[in-house]
Amino acid sequence: MSNKIPVTVITGFLGAGKTTLIRNLIESANGKRLALIINEFGDVGVDGEVLKSCGDENCTEDDIVELANGCICCTVAEDFIPTMEKLLSRDQRPDHIIIETSGLALPQPLVRAFNWPEIKTEVTVDGVVTIVDAPAVSEGRFAANEHQVQAQREQDEALDHETPLGELFEDQVNCADLIVLSKTDLIDDQAITNVKALVSKETRDGVQMVQSQKGKLPLNVLLGLDMKAEDDNRMSHHERHHAAQGDDIHHHHHHDHDDFESFSIAFETIDDVEGFKAKLVETIKTHDILRLKGFVSVKDKDMRLQIQAVGPRLDAYYDKPWNMEETRTSNLVVIGQAGMDREQIVKKF
Repeated sequence: MSNKIPVTVITGFLGAGKTTLIRNLIESANGKRLALIINEFGDVGVDGEVLKSCGDENCTEDDIVELANGCICCTVAEDFIPTMEKLLSRDQRPDHIIIETSGLALPQPLVRAFNWPEIKTEVTVDGVVTIVDAPAVSEGRFAANEHQVQAQREQDEALDHETPLGELFEDQVNCADLIVLSKTDLIDDQAITNVKALVSKETRDGVQMVQSQKGKLPLNVLLGLDMKAEDDNRMSHHERHHAAQGDDIHHHHHHDHDDFESFSIAFETIDDVEGFKAKLVETIKTHDILRLKGFVSVKDKDMRLQIQAVGPRLDAYYDKPWNMEETRTSNLVVIGQAGMDREQIVKKF
């Protein structure tokens, strides 16, 4: 029996439901001691705050580590390895480590980081679980829309049909040991069939797909895959391209975070929740915002309003009471492709 601590990497595009899935994992841990590493893209660690508020005895705030200063796969030596070493040096070591990557992260370099000498003998990648937002993929928003691309190609053969979003989707799916189709309760059976067909084109042989609603899946479905993924040679889109050209892939690591940008907006208490939500949806549509999330202070309400938006699909609910020592302010993180009109978006608030 190996004494290595198993690690599950949970990846997926912006708003696919990674945090919801992990929160349900915590709540169904059945005494298993879980440690979480949360890699947030943006100026405010919103996802970490959501998980810390779950109140489960199996996962205290000390078991959650946030890396809010960059993508794990780009800051392995500076952030990830020291964080792992700190977790492994604890007197009470975790039974299982779960890593939630940024929605813009390439999982392949992170998996390979488990071969670093500092941690190789201590941990193993139990599996990579990729969450796919089924309604979003069904709408062609976070995957290459074949019909649209074909229409463009017919009009102009010189068009660049590769998109940062399409490549990112491909890389996250191709690295998976298990695909979770999330939010399947929001689309019909035919749409689910279409999503499965699209996703299966990017998966490796033998990778299974499961459906989930509200992030609820049994613990033994997600953990215990025993894939030892760090021993595989899982290449990203660009690495496969350069390998096909006979290039040295180690000199061609291409990670287009520059294709995306994020910023946070701080503002005061609001008093008209429905009007505010309508303004959010309007702003998202006008500026083609990919992801919007954060917390809002509402006048005469003792609880904070959590905002989660994937494209124009908006979810708002009161998640927990404000603490007495907290300053009641509102803060939203906006994530989109590079070139967003930040000034105009901020003006809306």
